[in-house]
Amino acid sequence: MDAAAADDYGRSYHAATAVAAPERPALSIDLDVDVCVIGAGLAGLTTALEVARLGWSVVVLEAKRVAWSASGRNCGFVLPGFACDPRTIVARVGLDRARQLWSLSEAGVAYVRTIIRERELPGVQPARGWLDVSKTDDLDDMDDTLALLMGEFGAAVEGWPVEQVREHLRTDAYFHAIHYPNAFHIQPLNYALGLAAAAEAAGVRIFEGTPAREIDPAGVRKRVATPGGMVRAGHVVLAGNVHMGEIMPQLAATVLSITSTTAVTAPLGPRLREAIAYPGAVSDSRFANHHYRVIDGDRLLWCGEGTCFPRDPMKVAQRAFAPAIASVYPGLGPVEFTHAWNGSMAFAIHRMPQIGEISPGLWVAGAFAGHGLNTTAIAGNLIARAIVENDDTVRQFEPWDLVWAGGTAGRVLQEARSRLRNRREAIEAGLARSRDRKRQAGALPRYRQDDDPADPPPPAAWAEV
Repeated sequence: MDAAAADDYGRSYHAATAVAAPERPALSIDLDVDVCVIGAGLAGLTTALEVARLGWSVVVLEAKRVAWSASGRNCGFVLPGFACDPRTIVARVGLDRARQLWSLSEAGVAYVRTIIRERELPGVQPARGWLDVSKTDDLDDMDDTLALLMGEFGAAVEGWPVEQVREHLRTDAYFHAIHYPNAFHIQPLNYALGLAAAAEAAGVRIFEGTPAREIDPAGVRKRVATPGGMVRAGHVVLAGNVHMGEIMPQLAATVLSITSTTAVTAPLGPRLREAIAYPGAVSDSRFANHHYRVIDGDRLLWCGEGTCFPRDPMKVAQRAFAPAIASVYPGLGPVEFTHAWNGSMAFAIHRMPQIGEISPGLWVAGAFAGHGLNTTAIAGNLIARAIVENDDTVRQFEPWDLVWAGGTAGRVLQEARSRLRNRREAIEAGLARSRDRKRQAGALPRYRQDDDPADPPPPAAWAEV
């Protein structure tokens, strides 16, 4: 990707390592199609591709560039589940429906893997595995989660004891972990660009630099006005992430815009592999999690510090990420960052995606913060099947309706809640490390010897990515 195009994507490392992508024209004529998708992110592109595969005509309108926002700026984790805790989902809809939702989340992961394989997407660089690590020595929460995921959902997960975690992540900051062997991580911008190419090969027309200015959802044929032309369609899919405020303020009011920062270090050489011997993605147990993974052999990609009030990304990297890395991996020594960028995610207060029909022929696909790569795949497939085949699986998400997010007050409350919880968790993590040092010195009993939460089966072989 050339320098001008990289500017369009926030000068991210993803843009610096992106495959070549065409600059698509703006809409300059009126069109009449079966489905109009607003937003060329992962949700919009997946919807368009699947609708086209089912034989209907589709146009995608994108105000900026393909995957310009969160879809091209995220940390690239392809994970099962949702941002909402699975126990909360069970409490909301019951065990049977929660199982079905978990299966859908795994299908979303499988879909991304299949697209990468079928299309032989260049530059995506999938690497398998995800560790969700605990920064405290309290096993109860992990035991409960494993019992639900393995015992009730039949999920392919494993409980890792302290010794196994520290064999792969050489730090005393982490204790037990849940390992997801079928999860993986990718270069997300290249995946999105490949998805766009797949959609166009299936007959989808994508127009960049084409903001939707007005939607008239009345009648059988909905109308979407843009600066250069009008689109008439039987169905309109709103897949514009946090950028729907101008044309759908009621929808925009149901999400908080959360800005997350991602940064990439300069090459760290052999010392990185000495500290991190795990090839997959890692998330810690903070409320506003830190996520990271090794990329290009000896660079560290670090992501987190979600906030409702965006800050300069390089300052976040230097003032928040660098101390966090030093705390977890002091042996790495000082790190420098070559790239840092922000991405904006839509976050619903119930922490579940917004997927479904909000009025006849008008669909929403949004609020994917926290688990965007699998849930955008879910949304695109379910909405396409609902539109073309009248499949009602999409109704699995009806319990999580469009709920007002609180406006400015909601942003302030979310920020305060996040800071207070992170402060509390930092204290708990510090106490856990203190207890750990005492255990090492023999002043406290060792970790429980079964160290086998929820009696998981023998470790499964890692799935090919």
